[in-house]
Amino acid sequence: MKVPNGWAKVPLHHVADVQTGLSKSESRTGSFIKKPYLRVANVQDGYLDLTEIKEIDVPISQVERFRLHLNDVLLTEGGDFDKLGRGCVWLNEIPGCVHQNHIFAVRVSRPALMLPAFLACQVQSAHARSYFLSCAKQTTNLASINSTQIKELPVLLPPLDEQRAIVQALSAWDAANEKTEGLIAAKGRHLNYLREHYLTKPKQSCRIKLKAATRETTERNGKRLARDAIMAVTKGVGLRPMREETIAAAIDRYKIVRPKAFAYNPMRLNIGSIAMSPLDDVVLVSPDYVVFECDEAKLLPGYLNHMRRTRLWASHFEAAGSGGVRIRIYYDDLAAFTFPLPSLEEQKRVLSVLDAGVTEIETLEHYLVAIKTQKRGLMQKLLTGQWRVPVKSKAVAA
Repeated sequence: MKVPNGWAKVPLHHVADVQTGLSKSESRTGSFIKKPYLRVANVQDGYLDLTEIKEIDVPISQVERFRLHLNDVLLTEGGDFDKLGRGCVWLNEIPGCVHQNHIFAVRVSRPALMLPAFLACQVQSAHARSYFLSCAKQTTNLASINSTQIKELPVLLPPLDEQRAIVQALSAWDAANEKTEGLIAAKGRHLNYLREHYLTKPKQSCRIKLKAATRETTERNGKRLARDAIMAVTKGVGLRPMREETIAAAIDRYKIVRPKAFAYNPMRLNIGSIAMSPLDDVVLVSPDYVVFECDEAKLLPGYLNHMRRTRLWASHFEAAGSGGVRIRIYYDDLAAFTFPLPSLEEQKRVLSVLDAGVTEIETLEHYLVAIKTQKRGLMQKLLTGQWRVPVKSKAVAA
């Protein structure tokens, strides 16, 4: 089928085969061999995360069936909505690697019509995402697609030269994305080093218990604030609006959290789920939470907010994190944390250095979001033919 820009549109199975992966539950009869295998966690949106590669027993007779080939386009079956149809190109990073059944290997069968890298771009596009969502089997928080649905994905077929030009144009954004992510990671490591250097071994400091510089607060809401002021605490985000379905019918017993106060769920502190309120207004948290404030004549809240990211802080809660039963860590347990505390002037000096590091990382993270947004917009234009990439004409032989 032709589309207005002159490109052909065909179902994916016209140009590629879809290979299913190895199930861990398959019977292991006969002779088998251990092979590295790719899991959903390894396949990200546009790149691979190979920091942890596991091995699996594969029947010797089945190795070739499940082995990944150079230039396979990897697609995740689903799970959380952000994992649906996530994919990238396999460049044989681990020779002999196989893939699990929750990852599809899409193998171009007609290379004269489709480049694997161009197919990978189409798989990442808004068009493909919309298609996968439209036909996926969905529950409240999960979605999945099968090989039959993937085979019917409509793909566009510009000339190969134009495919190469489009891939090259989009790869510039990929390179900028990769470099920015690398820079963010490096800045994060440097910030962690500075925290350890300044906070756990400060000069001219005395060691105190946290209880000597903080106080627990148990002030209740009563009728003061409405439901939209209720927050939850997560490790990655910090304070965020609590989901309505988890809020009790009556909120008069919810606890007050003032600006720069700390709040945490006693059952999740051992995994780092605690936050200092960065908000200018008073908010609420669950009555089950612990809320405490710093005595700012002794301890700056921002200083403690950096301290909680050190190894010294983590080591205090290691015992609470062991075992299969969740441990509740209340204020008295937290207040026993002992740490070196310098003067307020020294705290201010250290805080200015560490906050500058945080600001730098946040600026890079905003830049990374802008890069990804620009790439998505560019993909929408280039992969649909709305914008055409100039293709160098081949020299004509005399």
